[in-house]
Amino acid sequence: SVVYSYRSALVDQTERALWSVKNVMDCIPDTLWERPYCGMPLWKHLYHMLHSLDQWFINPEVYTDPPFHLPGLNDLDTPSPTPLSRQTLEDYFGTVANKIRGYLASLREEDLLCCPPHSGDSRFLLILAQHRHLHTHLGVLMGFIIAETGKWPRVLGLRDAFPTQTYDPFF
Repeated sequence: SVVYSYRSALVDQTERALWSVKNVMDCIPDTLWERPYCGMPLWKHLYHMLHSLDQWFINPEVYTDPPFHLPGLNDLDTPSPTPLSRQTLEDYFGTVANKIRGYLASLREEDLLCCPPHSGDSRFLLILAQHRHLHTHLGVLMGFIIAETGKWPRVLGLRDAFPTQTYDPFF
């Protein structure tokens, strides 16, 4: 029988979530990039999701916004005059994903129930809360895509193998 740790489960599920985020991003048609949903363009919903993942997964109290960030850019109630490009958000996703992978690689099992500096929340709680937030917004993005294209973006389940060959990004 295989012995699991909380840390290894978090690493595995985070990798599956990151793969799914990238695939959903790849499934967004260019024609939807600036289309408004709930009063905000699709790209802003994506940025909100990625920014929250970046800020809250590790330590929201010790965080620096990305260089292109402007006040209110991540707020789904604040209009933004200039859209972010697909390339900007793809690059940002890569940065966030690598940052999270490095963080998880540095964690020990006993670190999970400790609070990071200046935070009143444990590392485990921050990670779990971001998985919840991420999947809520990922589902919203998938809904926009499904409603407009009739196609369901592929995501990885608990035991699905990570694709290693060319694959259809939709189910």
